[in-house]
Amino acid sequence: MASLSVRIDLGSGNRIGPGKIELLEKIDASGSISAAGRAMNMSYRRAWELVEEMNALFTAPLVSPRTGGRQGGGTELTALGRSVVANYRTVEQAARDAARAQISELEAELAPLPSAAE
Repeated sequence: MASLSVRIDLGSGNRIGPGKIELLEKIDASGSISAAGRAMNMSYRRAWELVEEMNALFTAPLVSPRTGGRQGGGTELTALGRSVVANYRTVEQAARDAARAQISELEAELAPLPSAAE
């Protein structure tokens, strides 16, 4: 089944796409950059580099440290981080909706996949 992937070029070589958005969502769910990276089979270093890149790209950080306590420290998405994720997902859905008919036409023209017996 065909799918549509959206990458938004923000100028000066900066972009945000499905991988970075997934990382933000996993950080939001886990409260941890390292856990989010592990869930994506990504090293902590790479996950941290992407977070630093995204934090520097916008007017305020998307991810910030969470103060420790009984449950220890961690990270969390800021209000701007949640807004970026929501806006990206809205753009992605609008693009899917707009391209649905054309994607169906492309799928109809695909050659059949070889069977496992061949």
